[in-house]
Amino acid sequence: MVRAADERVIESCRQWVETVIVALNFCPFAKPVVNAGRVDYKVINERGVEQALMALSDQLSYLVNNDHVETSLLIYPQGLESFDDYLDFAAIADDLLLEEGYEGVFQIATFHPDYCFEGQQQDDASNYTNRSPYPILHILREASIEAALEGVSSPDKIPSRNIELARAKGLEGMQALLTACQST
Repeated sequence: MVRAADERVIESCRQWVETVIVALNFCPFAKPVVNAGRVDYKVINERGVEQALMALSDQLSYLVNNDHVETSLLIYPQGLESFDDYLDFAAIADDLLLEEGYEGVFQIATFHPDYCFEGQQQDDASNYTNRSPYPILHILREASIEAALEGVSSPDKIPSRNIELARAKGLEGMQALLTACQST
């Protein structure tokens, strides 16, 4: 049974995926997966690094055994509020993928409320391509990414297109989209 507080966190992230990631087409492969209900949202309330990593390990095992789930968003509403702490944790999570033999099987994409690309100003709208209502580790199946990329012309241009779109919407516009998701 999902706690009410966790359900609010999940709903906020679900709304973000639909109104930002899918609606703005930041990820051109997301819409069919979202529409098919193949995204697993899981709230991780563990504050300790070891427990949070164990939750990641458990989710990786779950994905291996459940092909009907295409992708998973592990949401960390507490303990990773600092972007620097989050980046440290994400690096450890990547190491865990290697240690558990999942290199080439899964990869992790990172999202955080204070995401800031290296070399960018904190208030650059482009950061909103990776800003989310809560810290998230997004687990993706590499085979699915490769298959999806076959149907996309110039996949290398996706990041620059997203940056241009976010900047065209402007800082206030992107902030409003994210804030709307956080107030659910």
